[in-house]
Amino acid sequence: MDFKDYYQVLGVAADADSKAIKTAYRKLARKYHPDVSQETDAENRFKEVAEAYEVLSNTEKRAEYDELRNYAQQGRPFEAPPGWQSRSSGGYADEFGGGGRDFSDFFESIFGASGRSQGPQGHARRSAHRGQDVEMELPIFLEDTLAEEAKQVAYQLPQYSADGQPLAPLSKTLKVKIPAGVTDGERIRLKGQGAPGFGDGAPGDLYLIIRLVPHPLFDVEAHNLIIVVPLAPWEAALGAKVAVPTLDGTINLTVPANSQSGQRLRIKGKGLVNKLGERGDLYALFKIVIPAHGDEQARQLWQQLAEHAAFDPRAEWRSR
Repeated sequence: MDFKDYYQVLGVAADADSKAIKTAYRKLARKYHPDVSQETDAENRFKEVAEAYEVLSNTEKRAEYDELRNYAQQGRPFEAPPGWQSRSSGGYADEFGGGGRDFSDFFESIFGASGRSQGPQGHARRSAHRGQDVEMELPIFLEDTLAEEAKQVAYQLPQYSADGQPLAPLSKTLKVKIPAGVTDGERIRLKGQGAPGFGDGAPGDLYLIIRLVPHPLFDVEAHNLIIVVPLAPWEAALGAKVAVPTLDGTINLTVPANSQSGQRLRIKGKGLVNKLGERGDLYALFKIVIPAHGDEQARQLWQQLAEHAAFDPRAEWRSR
């Protein structure tokens, strides 16, 4: 009977902590599970991985194994020392159905048949494990941040059978009220809405990453909004009443005479909601737009305006 190096079986260092051991085991157990694996000799590899985890995940068994490992080598003939008796009893049964497997002669030479993880009636014991957390991005429109009604969210949860076999994802829907003042990239936790736990383990959590969908009209600046308002030259020069859209309707904005391109006008209380439930502001950013086409009469009027106004927009350059 050859010695088995359980650390090599799981591909972890001898000083690996319990988290690293569990991570390695889960990866290999799913890789070699006989029901889904296409690997050569998957069933035997699965048993070998389960046996290694049975030992290294249990503090007492691991201590005993480490004691023997100091005097043995992988692949070399091994016999337990005369009079050796395992000090551990019971063990760890995992979410892949740990207890009750056919362990090797090597295992039983160290721990005996009683070293397997068993329940009080001799059945495999299944430990409780908290379910997996699930994270997903939730795209929302700017209008959604003002809505009173909850938003329906659909997502899928990973599922595994008692022996670790992947099952079809579980589809789930929730009604979620978007909190006031959410910002792009904000992470919202919904406790207990993640994947179901193993055994009596609690379910994981659902984390929603808020993604504000770009709006065709509004730019976001903290909890304020900015909208570019195109103005004809005569509207900017003479002043005008302009219909301007907001997130909750249209308003009539008074454009002052002699408005300049790049000038901002504040419209109070028409922005996004902040954490206190207060509305930010909407800023109208003026942009003077010249007609792309015009007839001869229009060109002559522009010429008359230029001669009458005698205006040089670059006069300040000469003063420097």
